[in-house]
Amino acid sequence: MTAVFPTVREVIALDPVRIGAPRLVAGESGLDRPVRWVHSAEVPDIATLLRGGELVLTTGIGLPADDAGVRAFVNDLAEVGVSGLIVELGRRYTASVPRVMAAAAQKAGLPLVELRRPTPFVQITEAVHALIVDAQLAELRATEQIHQRFTELSVEGAEPAEVVHQAAQLAGCPVVLENLARQVLAYDAAGDRAEMLLDGWEQHSRRVKAQPSGSGRTGYDPDTGWLVTPVGARGQDWGRLLLRWPASGTAAGRPVDAPLATAQGPDGSWDEPDAGLAAPSATPPTRLIILLERAASTLALGRLIRRDAEGLERQLHGTLLSALLDHSLPVSEVALRAAALGIQLERRRLVGVVVRHRDESLAAGTEAGQAALRDLADAASQALREAKQTGLTSAVDDRAVGALLAVRGEEEPALEAFAAALRRGRADTLLIAAGSGVDSLREARRSLVEARQVAEAARHDPAGPDVHRLPNVGLPGLLHLLRDEPRLQTFVERQLGALLAYDAEHPRDALLPTLRVFLEHGRNKSIAAGAAHLSRPAFYERLARIERILGVDLDSVQVCLSLHVALLARDALRG
Repeated sequence: MTAVFPTVREVIALDPVRIGAPRLVAGESGLDRPVRWVHSAEVPDIATLLRGGELVLTTGIGLPADDAGVRAFVNDLAEVGVSGLIVELGRRYTASVPRVMAAAAQKAGLPLVELRRPTPFVQITEAVHALIVDAQLAELRATEQIHQRFTELSVEGAEPAEVVHQAAQLAGCPVVLENLARQVLAYDAAGDRAEMLLDGWEQHSRRVKAQPSGSGRTGYDPDTGWLVTPVGARGQDWGRLLLRWPASGTAAGRPVDAPLATAQGPDGSWDEPDAGLAAPSATPPTRLIILLERAASTLALGRLIRRDAEGLERQLHGTLLSALLDHSLPVSEVALRAAALGIQLERRRLVGVVVRHRDESLAAGTEAGQAALRDLADAASQALREAKQTGLTSAVDDRAVGALLAVRGEEEPALEAFAAALRRGRADTLLIAAGSGVDSLREARRSLVEARQVAEAARHDPAGPDVHRLPNVGLPGLLHLLRDEPRLQTFVERQLGALLAYDAEHPRDALLPTLRVFLEHGRNKSIAAGAAHLSRPAFYERLARIERILGVDLDSVQVCLSLHVALLARDALRG
């Protein structure tokens, strides 16, 4: 960061200079150059002693008499980078500075000011140096206030909206936080109309071309008036923080219509401000750059802290849920650790919940599947907060997120509020299953296991309720829960074994699909034949063969019921 220095424009506005009735002769474009120091000189080769940024005061008594010498004097000052040249009339030049001097200064863009009344140079020097020191002290005080404010916000873990608000309050300018897609995450209009600030924001933001200057990351776009700095950490930017300067109706903290310099005429009256002396500064003050970068650092640090804290908290939640499921920790220790996290599991109604995506394309172990599972875990935690409930939430396997709700009050309203918050914006993509509520942490495992089983069974029920419970599980779901039961496997083999063996020997004439379509159409042979795209005689003949192979009568309701259950059970066994 560069130090804060007054500009040539501001120096001309000082009382010790105004006493000399200043008049801008040339170099209006350089009025906003910073003045690093003031130097009085009466020798023509003074440029060799300067470093740039100085405002040179002279009476001209030692300057060359010829035009070439005067032109060389001005060009040497411009080349070394002085901020401006002030010439007092009366000793060398009476009515005005030489035309050659004015022409050379105009060509070089060097501000040339003549003082039409005698002025003690020492008073100008003292005033400017005092202004430099005061400005630097003010900048230091403002910078200290900025650092103190944002340090407090970092320690308090302030939300992004509060950080943006404080930045706008300190700057007195509108501030906007956007993500990399140019979507507004937080803003403060600083008294301006928000709709005017945000209308068509994405298109407006993409027109902001602010290139960082020097080694910093902050840039300023004078065309749009936005000061911009990236927001991020660890080499990964995730947003931009923008500050509009100058704010509406001000320029560098000064009203636009406030005069910066006036001149006293020979008759003692004050002239109107010169038009060229009333423009605002072309670059934002260093204080605003420091403020914006400090706010961006606070936002980046806050995001890292929240992410790390949530990651650690999620791990602890996962440890406790796993401990309940596999008995790796005593129940008393689970309760103790949960209480240390601020989650009271004792003397609460506990309900196990399992949430998973209906989209089976999100394969377990894939990058997309892992990302979806992380997002789902975040959504479950957020839903718990929105529903004003407490509990444990974490991924319980590579496809599902589990939650143990600690309900204080009625079970159903709490579960409905949690599910509603979780489904908001994703109603058709989630499957939510809940186990039976229990009153003891020792029974929590049963509720969690039941919720997991119900979730598995509910995968076969695309049109189920918002929250699947055990009473909602139909026959396909029940058979899915019993798929590992040997007696179910024996039942399927006893009912369908002969037909499956026939189909294995005659794959081009498989009869199991015929039996399935017959049973799924309520034993209506005519409708089933049409669904199978067969003529009725051909369909009847296939049914007769099925009866002979299985040794059953398909006109029997009980026989058909057993065969249908066996078909559904086989589907459950095959997943």
